[in-house]
Parts: sequence; C-alpha cells; structure tokens
Amino acid sequence: MSLPTEPVSMENLPGYHRGVAATVLIVDDERNIQVTLARALSLEGYATETAGTGREALEKIASLPVDLVLLDVKLPDLDGLAVLERARQTRPGLPVAVMSGHGSIETVRQAFVLGAFDYLEKPIEGRERLLAAVRNGLALRDLAAENAELKRTTGPGEMLGGSPAMQRLRELLRRAAAAEGRVLITGENGTGKELVARALHDGSRRRAGPFVKLNCAAVPAELIESELFGHERGAFTGAVAARRGKFELADGGTLLLDEVGDMPPAMQAKVLRVLQEGEFERVGGQTTLRTDARVVAATNKDLLAEVAAGRFREDLYYRLAVVIVPTPALRDRKEDVPELADRFLAEACERNGRRPMTLGRDAQAALQAHDWPGNVRELRNAVERLAILADGPVLGAEDVAAALPGARRARTDRAREGAGFHELVEDAEREIILAALLAHADNVSDTARALGLERSHLYKKMRALGIKRGE
Repeated sequence: MSLPTEPVSMENLPGYHRGVAATVLIVDDERNIQVTLARALSLEGYATETAGTGREALEKIASLPVDLVLLDVKLPDLDGLAVLERARQTRPGLPVAVMSGHGSIETVRQAFVLGAFDYLEKPIEGRERLLAAVRNGLALRDLAAENAELKRTTGPGEMLGGSPAMQRLRELLRRAAAAEGRVLITGENGTGKELVARALHDGSRRRAGPFVKLNCAAVPAELIESELFGHERGAFTGAVAARRGKFELADGGTLLLDEVGDMPPAMQAKVLRVLQEGEFERVGGQTTLRTDARVVAATNKDLLAEVAAGRFREDLYYRLAVVIVPTPALRDRKEDVPELADRFLAEACERNGRRPMTLGRDAQAALQAHDWPGNVRELRNAVERLAILADGPVLGAEDVAAALPGARRARTDRAREGAGFHELVEDAEREIILAALLAHADNVSDTARALGLERSHLYKKMRALGIKRGE
C-alpha cells in the first residue's frame, strides 16, 4: 500500500468526522499490518486503536469509543467471525469490515450474514480502497442514525394507538422528554414500559447519545454492582480485564433501570449516591469517575407500598420519581386493539414464513372483548399463535377463540353450568356487539357499518340482547 509523503491539511481531513476524529480499531495479529494501516488512517485524520487478538478486540469495543472496526478473519485465539458476531451483539450499530488473505466465498458470505458492511482482501490494493471502506462504513452508521432521527421527528414509530389513554401518554412524554428531570415509568407487566423509555430518550436532547438498559431483576445480586459501575482487572475472580459499567456507558445519554423495585437494598444506597453526586468508582478501583447519564426507572410494583414495607428506600424513590409516567393497561385502551393486532399479525406472518393474513371484523371484535391481563405482550403472543395455527387468509372469531385458551375455558365453564346452544350464541353476539360499540365510541351507525349490518338490524339485535348504548 502506497502512503503519502506530504502532510495533509487538517481542515479537510476526512477522519475528522463532523468535527471529531473518528476512531478506527484495527484487529490483526501481524504487527506490520497494524502499523501500516494505522499510519495510512492517521494521515487522513483518523484516530486508531490496535488489537492483536479477538479477546483484546472485544474488550476495546466494550470499553472504548470505537467508531469502526477493521477485523482480520484469522486470529490466534478466536475465530474472526465469532468476534464479529459478538461485537455486533455488544454494539449493534458498530460498522465492521472484515479482512482476509485467504478467505473463501463461504467466509465472505457468512461475514455479510453476521453484519459486516465490507470485505477487504489482503494485501489491501491501494490506500484509496482502505479509505473508501472506512468512509462508507461511517456513512452507513450516520444514515442509520438519521433514519432513527427521522422516525423520532415523525412520531414514535412503535407506540401505536390513537385512544385517549395513548394521546395522554404521548403528551406527557413530550413534556418529560423536553426536560432533564428523572422519570419513573409505572405500569403492569406487558404494557410497554421499555418502549416508553426508548420514546422518551428519542424525544430528548440526548437522542444522539447512548440508550443503555439494565434489568435489575435479571442480574444476580452479587453481579449488579459490577454491571452498574464496572470493574477493574483483578477486582474479583474472573475479572480478567477492566470493564465499563452501565453508568459509564450511558454518559451523555439515558440509562434505563428496568424493574427497579427488585434492586437489592445494599445497591439502592450506592445508586442514590450517583444520583446525588454524579460520581462512582468501579469495583476494585480507586479513581472517582463522573457520569452525565439521565436515569429513567421502570417498575410494575407500587414503590410507595415497597417503601412502607421497608423494601425500597424512600429517599431513592423521591430521587427517581421527579416525573411519573403511568403506562395504560390494554383493557383501558381496547379501541387500540385492532391497530395493534393488525401490526402484530403482519410481523408474525413475515417472521414465521406464512402468507399474509387479515383479521375479519368478527375477529377484531372478539379480540377487543378479551380483558388482556397480560396486556400488549399477551396480545402479541396470541396474534402470533393465530399466524402459526390458523389457515387464513381472513381470520374469524373462531380462530381467535382457539388462540385465547382463557376465553375458550370461560365458554366451556358456562356450558357445564347448563347453558344451551342458543344462550351461548347470544352471549357471543353480545360480546362482539359490545366490543364493536366500544371501538366506535358508541356510534351505532359506524358500528353497524363495521359489522356489516343494517343500522335497523343492529338496533333490533341490541334490544333483543338487552344492550344499551353507553354500556
């Protein structure tokens, strides 16, 4: 590879990406290749880091602000493709180009499947080929960020539903996102608290920063301190390298403490200190570090009841609950069920290789009639069962009954109590009409149109079944 002999003007160096030197991690076990690539990139204004093994590369990806990786497929300890897969799991948006001097077509194919954006054959033919790959990788990263920003400015893409409850939630999120105060998101399991936290981040001034999350209920008590604050090498058995914690990784962005009500009491005091002072130390470390992470907490518990029971610190609660954002249960926004179900059905059909299906009006009404104790998560699972088990292409109320065992058991219990066929049919008709009235704000004309009935016929049915408007 030929290198320039004249210095390049700092004003136009491509490595100074948006005013900041982009950092490229070069992963290769040959020192001369590390030096050659690093020099070529340095002359263009890029900052560089090097690693000679896969483990060293993964440690640097996890702990350093790396913008792009040049990764050799052949490494002395780990297979380069395994490093690629783990790197993409650690940093999903990190662009990685793989390099190889003896790669097969299958290796190239697998690299692209695992998320590589380019393949460079060694020796790399010319400096321009190298620089073009780096520029393209950074451009792809920026394009993904711009797409995310576009989705944010056009509205929260996955927060579906136009019900009054969702309108109130969006307005509360808009106000909370514009501020810097901490937010406590409350609600039952399955109501989408993590989705709300992501929308809060995407709508804030920190949207360009990282969004980092930790499920406090999923991490063992003995490991949660390391997860939050990081650790130094040798801090405990198995700590073979220094590692940054969630507070450090979320600096300049948002940290979601999910299921915060399950945080061990001893850790609550340490988190309180970070919230009060913005300072912490890694496990086994002596250096005091600072963080500028906005903390958002989420819980399905009544934290004030937990405070009264002595299981949650009162001072920590008031630090977290500057703004409280309750997420509505699905039974309180049943008019959103058809829109949610349509989206979930399209996704489930694509994910499971099924031909496209649609929900008939009676199927939508049957879905709305269910109480959804598991909320949106239960609805998603039920619709996926529909996509897998039903024949389609138009799904009906009987398909829904098969996908909702709880609803089917209720009818079976009724049958055991001695209800006749005619009574069971009336019961089903009543549920369908009530759900349709609810979906159309008690407007009989719209309800009749949705059910495919004449308005006068629907009125007769309502009188026969004892249904009153507003019920």
